[in-house]
Amino acid sequence: MVRNFHRLRESVADAIDPLGMSAPIVHAQLAWLAHPQELAERAVRLSNDLWRLQWHTLDRMLGVPSQDPIAPNADDARFADPVWTESPTWDLIKEWYLAFTHHTQDMLYDTPALSSKERRRAAFWWRKWLNAVAPTNYLLTNPVAMRKAIETRGDSLVRGFRNFLDDLQAGNVRMTDPEDFKVGENLATTPGAVVFRNRLLEVIHYAPTQPRVHAEPVVIVTPWINKFYVLDLVPKKSMIRFLLDQGLDVFITSWKNPDASMRDVGFDDYLLDGVDTIVRVAREFAGVERVHAVGYCIGGTALAMYMAWANRHYAPDAMPVADWTLFTTLVDFHKPGDIEVFIDESSIDYLCDRMARKGYLDGGEMAASFRLLRSNSLIWHYVVQGWLYGDSPPPFDVLYWNMDTTRMPYAMHAWYLRELYLHNRLIQTNALQVAGETLDLSVIRQPLYAVSAEDDHIAPWRQTFAVNNHVVGNKRFVLSSSGHILGIVNPVVHPPKRRYWAADAQRSDTTDSWRRRAEEHAGSWWEDWMRWLKPRAGDEVEARPAASKRFPALCAAPGSYVLEK
Repeated sequence: MVRNFHRLRESVADAIDPLGMSAPIVHAQLAWLAHPQELAERAVRLSNDLWRLQWHTLDRMLGVPSQDPIAPNADDARFADPVWTESPTWDLIKEWYLAFTHHTQDMLYDTPALSSKERRRAAFWWRKWLNAVAPTNYLLTNPVAMRKAIETRGDSLVRGFRNFLDDLQAGNVRMTDPEDFKVGENLATTPGAVVFRNRLLEVIHYAPTQPRVHAEPVVIVTPWINKFYVLDLVPKKSMIRFLLDQGLDVFITSWKNPDASMRDVGFDDYLLDGVDTIVRVAREFAGVERVHAVGYCIGGTALAMYMAWANRHYAPDAMPVADWTLFTTLVDFHKPGDIEVFIDESSIDYLCDRMARKGYLDGGEMAASFRLLRSNSLIWHYVVQGWLYGDSPPPFDVLYWNMDTTRMPYAMHAWYLRELYLHNRLIQTNALQVAGETLDLSVIRQPLYAVSAEDDHIAPWRQTFAVNNHVVGNKRFVLSSSGHILGIVNPVVHPPKRRYWAADAQRSDTTDSWRRRAEEHAGSWWEDWMRWLKPRAGDEVEARPAASKRFPALCAAPGSYVLEK
């Protein structure tokens, strides 16, 4: 009887709340009701703050100077305009909103007798609602928007309504104008050729910019969750151009944008027809035994799995990868960042059912999920700027790339979500079998250079650091300032805009022990990477053209797959 009741409850929850938005909030409320003493203590703390806020309100009404009792967080730019402090009325609206917002969030994070994961889930979903109801998001409670409307005689409202209609037609809150960029014209313009194509990927080989190059090429495995040209944006940001100028020979994956016909393509296919294939093509093109592999994000996870696979599949003296580099890559998915709120049995069941009906995961759905993780900066900021202020979205290559979404085949992505995100089997010895080999990260002995980003919320650096605890061999770990994209797309500029910390890593290291001995440097970690990579990449030889007789150009870079919508 009890078992049947639980089944009924779970089925109703799956039907009404498949993503588990309400359940953790309800659990948190019940937990507080079950702990009346802790609830009373929190009520006293809230009443004290509200009492201070009442005095602040009275002082502002009487024109007496009074410091804000509750300040916005350092990274909260919503109330940056002076009117939110100088005007008593708007200051009070801001302060009362912040008071209840901060206390609600603090209470959720401090909920007694609730797991840390449930606390984070409850706080996440409640924060999305609190962000949505912020006074800055609505015309009549946003003094900046009303001031602009008066100053422009209503023109800002007219422009804002046009922006709203354009977003409605696009089916998205646009972060930049799609008309400002075109792949192959002002993005992804580095000369090269597609020298191989199969059902999953195009292999792009770039034309050299130096008369001589290091003999052993660099092979970059990009994430199929987005398009490859994040590493080849405008020329001054292009990592590809930087590598070529350093005298390196570069190959990169450009993945096909899957449709329903590819529903049964699995991860084995991505490893064999994708990663192993580009490694083989690069070796054969260059006439060398080994390459230097690079993986970014989910492409890095695939590369880690390939390295474990290849160390068992090939004889030691035939291992085709000499060393490997990872950018913001998870291999241990115990705490995968903010995306954890979407990771449980019911959420994944719901997502897999949706994918099974279509045959793929739509890129727009994935992009919306990632934007939801940072709703203030990636959604509401653009609503306010575009709809309320009437500003056109500025041209920004990274944001255009972010909106240029791709799909993922059902079989591969369902497997990836369950085996890695849900069950975390990659770090379990021999728990995964891929393409005929069981995977064990500890068999990887090739040198590793791993880069993470300090403010990365997609692959948190303290979690990406775990790769050092699972693989054998020499390891160098680098922590870059900024986030998941700008921490990697980090060109060398003068004066330097960013900084990084670097040190060799041991298998026994913790993040704290590594951080204590890591050296801080101003500038881009790209230079440190070159000091590590170039001496390993072989002697210099005469530069090879983009295409050859054996591998003729199928089309010019950036290829055809990247243009598929």
